[in-house]
Amino acid sequence: MNDMTAFTRRNVLKGALAAAGAAAVVPATAHAAARSTSPAGVALVRNRLTLPSGIATGDVTADSGVLWSRASGPGRLVASLLAVDDDGSPLRSGRAFQRVLRGSVATESTDFTSRINAEHLPAGTRFALTMHFEDADGNAGETAQGSFSTAPGTGLLSSGREPRKQSFVWTGDTAGQGWGINEEIGGMRGYGAMHATRPDFFIHSGDTIYADGPITAQVTEPDGQIWRNLVTEEVSKVAETLNEFRGRHRYNMMDKNIRALYAEVPVIAQWDDHETHNNWYPGQILTDARYTERRVDILAARGRQAWQEYQPISDLGTRIGDGSTGFEPARIYRKISRGPQLDIFCLDMRSFKDPNTDGKETHLTHILGQEQADWLIKEVSQSKATWKVIANDLPLGLVVPDGPVNEESLSNRDDGAPLGKELELAGVLSAFKRNRVKNVVWLTADVHYCAAHHYSPERAAFQDFDPFWEFVAGPINAGSFGPNKLDGTFGPEVAFFKAGAYANQSPRTGESQFFGHVDLDQDDVFTVSLRDANGTVVWSKALQPAR
Repeated sequence: MNDMTAFTRRNVLKGALAAAGAAAVVPATAHAAARSTSPAGVALVRNRLTLPSGIATGDVTADSGVLWSRASGPGRLVASLLAVDDDGSPLRSGRAFQRVLRGSVATESTDFTSRINAEHLPAGTRFALTMHFEDADGNAGETAQGSFSTAPGTGLLSSGREPRKQSFVWTGDTAGQGWGINEEIGGMRGYGAMHATRPDFFIHSGDTIYADGPITAQVTEPDGQIWRNLVTEEVSKVAETLNEFRGRHRYNMMDKNIRALYAEVPVIAQWDDHETHNNWYPGQILTDARYTERRVDILAARGRQAWQEYQPISDLGTRIGDGSTGFEPARIYRKISRGPQLDIFCLDMRSFKDPNTDGKETHLTHILGQEQADWLIKEVSQSKATWKVIANDLPLGLVVPDGPVNEESLSNRDDGAPLGKELELAGVLSAFKRNRVKNVVWLTADVHYCAAHHYSPERAAFQDFDPFWEFVAGPINAGSFGPNKLDGTFGPEVAFFKAGAYANQSPRTGESQFFGHVDLDQDDVFTVSLRDANGTVVWSKALQPAR
């Protein structure tokens, strides 16, 4: 196949930029005809590499992004990019841009996933994207179409217009508490509701899978309705082997709503506890009788490998072509620059966490670790972006119990001076104030309901910080819970919350599933709305930037 044939209007743009469209797999009609006329044609169809998990993009900045897919067997990932206008027509003359990129060979060692680090892209540009795998003989497999846009730069867009506004969504908690893909209600509809807002990117705030939550074929709800799940072998038990962890990710990508969103909306992925086990911390030995392997460090290593293979995350230094595969171990915390308006700081509040205790140690204990805390202070303080969004996979002021005494997050049910893990957050907030950092917003999920919390020193036991907002969203397809109690150490106040009608309410109606949406306009007004899985806005607030 000539790589440049990927740039024809017919096979690059057809359907790729439809407003409501999924990036559907492109069928090979010629092979369908061959199936009935030629034995050789049958073999060709059966051996052709397919894309069983669709395509995805992630960690997209003003000049780079990660392109991801998974093949049905060994093959090299090939991606074609074409700069287009809002109508899907190729940009012309000096604004034209097209490129073919080739990734590493997908093998069994990465579950046939592959990714490409696309670099040196023009800012503020929309791209039509096609992706396929080539086998060892150079035969092109099934092709999928998608699109994504780079973040605005400091000047004009490639289209010649002033930088446009940008928007994004965030949520967490996918396929939890046994609520999986129910095709009778349209699958994971919350993803469809997020997609319908046409965001520029999506932050998955963690619990991308529930490795510790088996999914059964049927669940009887309290009102007697039967919830019917799609089920695979890997999700029928807790994940212990690498293949079982991978199978959890494969399962989620079976959902049509997730595949459609990921093909057209770049993801910024975080991990939390359920990628391994509920409320885990390094060094823990499980007492969960469902497990034969109870060393959390072993399970977490497998869970992390599978998570890294299935998320389109930047690899922080290694690049395809310099001898790397794109799957070397990489730190999860990172900064994603989205142009002059916005920087995203993704935290990892799991890998460096001290054990769960009652949280009342008089000495500092870690939830970030010293290196990550220092990194966060430095990067946020040096950021030139108007808004600094910190994506925290665990909430700051909510009490998240781990049993009757211990705490999972920072809070310790004590409204007094900071203790234990709270001391680490106190140091970060004090540094932000000392360095005169403005316009910091924290976004989180984890607790399975939505809320808006305002933190202020005038209400706090600890007062060496500037006021800020933390917004909570989720779940997107899991049981609903909450609300949780707030710890008063940092002066939080509940401006809004909405939770399910009862504990572990199913996603059936969509009314107890939540995501957050942020619209950032050309005047840098940061408008946050909390929405349910039907797309209904349940609360909103516009934040004016401090200059």
